[in-house]
Amino acid sequence: MKKAVCLMSGGMDSTTLAYVAKDMGYEILALHLNYGQRTEKKERECAKKIADGLHAVDFVEISLDYFTKFGASSLTDMNIEVEEGLLGKADHPNTYVPFRNANLISIATSYCESRDGDAVFIGVQSGDHTGYPDCTPKFIEAMQNVISIGTQTYKPIRLMTPFVWLNKTQILKEGLRLHVPYEDTWSCYSENDEACGVCSSCLGRLKAFDNLGIEDPIPYAVK
Repeated sequence: MKKAVCLMSGGMDSTTLAYVAKDMGYEILALHLNYGQRTEKKERECAKKIADGLHAVDFVEISLDYFTKFGASSLTDMNIEVEEGLLGKADHPNTYVPFRNANLISIATSYCESRDGDAVFIGVQSGDHTGYPDCTPKFIEAMQNVISIGTQTYKPIRLMTPFVWLNKTQILKEGLRLHVPYEDTWSCYSENDEACGVCSSCLGRLKAFDNLGIEDPIPYAVK
């Protein structure tokens, strides 16, 4: 069976993507990365539950504490308050973690190559807002080139990003088709118990559910 490393944050996009990979016939190698984000406790709990539900053959956790030493993001520096969201914001959101996805994809590729895997799945999407350069098609194309050049395999490792041109509503539609348990996912940037309802991630998620006329099953402090 084909094997795919799925980067699993426990969020809506990465969870839906893992279900897509399973639907495509891949055996799941789940990878959860703790980079010092505020909601790591909840994210890890959700990612593990989803991986178990998908019968992942492995669940690897890696800590990247250097992101907290670098700071410069409200997700990894507790002295920077998570800003309230604004969908469509085009300039430097303070939730951007400098060059994070390049680090995540590199680690996922190492894991994939070591397990003789076929693909790396990451749930980046640029359909709702800009401001995250490491979520763009151009960035993904460049990383695929790096993977092709920098790995020593008899078969190519494909970087799979089927959501890169989609928005949250389209991703949710796909997830509903695959019966994704969204009650077991977490998207909030700032809270571990009740989602704040005001950060950009919460707003994007709530908008997607509202667009489809469905109640989001996770608890919110503000809706």
